[in-house]
Formats: sequence, C-alpha cells, structure tokens
Amino acid sequence: MSEKVDVLVIGAGPAGCIAASIVHNQGLTVRVVEKMKFPRFVIGESLLPRVMDHLEEAGLLEDVKAAGFQKKFGAKFVMGDKVCDFNFEDQFTKAWTWTYQVPRAEFDHILAKGVAKKGIQVEFEMAVTAIKFNEDESSVTTVEDANGTKKEIEARYVIDASGYGRVIPNMLGLNKVSSFDPRKTHFTHFKDLKRPEGTEGNRITVIVHRQQIWIWVIPFSNGNTSVGFVGEPEFFKDFPEDHTERMRALVNDVDILRDRFKDAEMMLAPRTIEGYAISSTKFYDKGFVTVGNATEFLDPVFSSGVTFAMESGNVAAKLVCRKLKGEQVDFQKEYVDYMVAGINVFRTYVSSWYNGDLHEIFFTKNPNMGVKQQICSVLAGYVWDMENPFVKKHARAVSSLANVLRMENAGMENK
Repeated sequence: MSEKVDVLVIGAGPAGCIAASIVHNQGLTVRVVEKMKFPRFVIGESLLPRVMDHLEEAGLLEDVKAAGFQKKFGAKFVMGDKVCDFNFEDQFTKAWTWTYQVPRAEFDHILAKGVAKKGIQVEFEMAVTAIKFNEDESSVTTVEDANGTKKEIEARYVIDASGYGRVIPNMLGLNKVSSFDPRKTHFTHFKDLKRPEGTEGNRITVIVHRQQIWIWVIPFSNGNTSVGFVGEPEFFKDFPEDHTERMRALVNDVDILRDRFKDAEMMLAPRTIEGYAISSTKFYDKGFVTVGNATEFLDPVFSSGVTFAMESGNVAAKLVCRKLKGEQVDFQKEYVDYMVAGINVFRTYVSSWYNGDLHEIFFTKNPNMGVKQQICSVLAGYVWDMENPFVKKHARAVSSLANVLRMENAGMENK
C-alpha cells in the first residue's frame, strides 16, 4: 500500500526544511525525502539577514542559535588598497542587522534535525525514481532507499526542494541554460591559525583579484576558514590541474592571502564547481512547485542562494497550504512573479559586479551614505523592499550612479 500525506517535500536542505516547517505549522501532514545522508557538504556558507526572518517563522531559529555559529554583521570588500565596508546596522530597511557564517554540512543537518523534532518524518538516503501526477493534481511518487527497496508515497501536492539534484526539472525537461557567462569556482576550508585578532578576523571578506576574478574568505567559529576563487574558467588554466596544488598556487598568487594560508592545513579536500548558474522554464504546474536551487541559481558573489532558497520555500509552502485548504491561488502572480522580482534585483547586482559598475560604486572615495545604506539593504537580502530606490529601479539606479562616478573620476584625473 502507498503511504499518504498532504504534502511531499523532496530535499532536506534549507528550502525543504523551511517549506516542511511552514506546512506542518499550518496543520497539514508533510513528509520529507532526501537522497543524501546528512551531514553532507554543500557550498553557500555566508547567510544574509533576510534568512533570519524565515528561520524565526519556521520555528528553527533557536536550533541555529544554539549551534554557536560565527555571527555576521556585514561584509568587507577589498580591491588593491581600496576597502568598502558594509555594516548591516546601517541599512535602509528596518530589519535584521546580523546573521551567520556557517559550515553548511552542520547548518543543514541542524535544520533537518529541527524539522524532525517537530514530528515531521524526514527520510535520508531516499531517492525519487518516478512521479506520476493525476488529473486532480495529486501524485504518486516512487522512492528507493540505499538498499534498493522501493515504496510509493501519495501526496496531494509536491514541493521540489531538491537543489542541484533538480528532480522535477530533470524529469520533466524544464532545465534552462542561464544567461550568465559560465564561471568556475575552486575552494577549500583552511585551519586558520593565523586569523587576525578580534572583529577583523571574524568578518567575511570579498577580494577583487581582477575584474572578472574574485575571492571569498569566510571565517567559521570552529577555527576553520572557507576560501574560494571564482571567475572565468580560462583563469584557472594557468594553475596546476591537481586540486591541492592548484589551491596552494592560487593562494600564493594573492598577497593578502599568502602569509595567512600558504602553509595552512586544508580541512576539506579542495573542490571545483563549474557552470553552476541554471534556471527553469517553469517553476510550477499542476501538482507541484519547485523551490530553492531547483528553480534558479545565479552566482555566489552576494550569497543570495540560501536566501532565495528559504524565501521560495516559505512563499511556496504558504501558497500550497492555501490551495489545499480550498482557496484560489495564483502561483504565477503570487509566487513566480514575486520570486523573479527579487531574483532580477540580484541579477542586476551580480551583472554589475562583473562589468565593473559595482567596483566603481563600492570603492569611490566619497560615498553617499544614503545610497550606501540602500545598497546595504540589498546585500542584506531585502530585495523586495519597494521603498528602496536601489530595489525599485535597481538596473537604472546602479548603472546611472556608476556612470556619474566614472565621469567625476575622469574629470578629477584631467585636472
């Protein structure tokens, strides 16, 4: 016999945990199936303050607080001898002013255990092998455990939070190539014995190595620090093929990193990810909705991935609950259009980072503090705050400001 549930959530990452918690809080039955065994490694280690809203609403914030992760109060950007600091306390939007930097294996496992504590069944090492959708939008999902044993789960609705696994997009042929140029990242975790004292050593730093190449430095509370290089694939061809030798050579190529990490022990085997930006032709249809990286992933530069994962999990789960309770729901307007609006804001900032517009703005000698506060809110993840001009008219606001600053700087140089 099939097992029955109101909502089946595929994936136990942040999007799936938020979605499952929201459904459970709404009084509906929910089951989570996850292909991997937790804890498992995944990238996306720097959170944004916006996620705190979702953790709190889902009832998972106290579990995260108890873990003692490194608190994140802002971000530091460095280009040569120029520095731009963003402090989340100085943002335009009145909201959370801090968040966390987290090893994702531990963070995701804590969320999943928090979901299970609510009484929600979470099954690990359970792969989805088939889904049959019925005319009434219900479905029968076939899952298989690590021993090859199969069973069926009947659900009134499916939320696909399978992340890079992209279960439904792969099954239904919904994957779409991203409009972004292909990029590559190479990263590891170092045992950070030379970490600077105090606040300076605990903050996330983003280093502009070249216009198209940047580096993240994310310290964790466990004494390790995540270091990653991101950029055009051609850049990495000048470095060794062996992943460990490549990471050593990359670090030795950057003055600001060399002394701190050149001899540091690697606590994670260096890894490479390429061509990670991806999208979908459809975020929902009869009987399902996709959330998190199963919908779209842009770029790691402003740490938007987990924010969009939780935001989409929250919004989609509420809409599914409303629908199953008999309300009329417009998934296009209330989910897709809403999510795309926020994604497009970050799309502007990611594109402007790589074309140099944001470098012009971030590293100007005399920044307008009001503008900096508005941009800070975007970097905090509040990309649906339409009171913020750098959200409401994001593309025009960023490009216009960058052009003005270029002309001002050119004028100063000609004097």
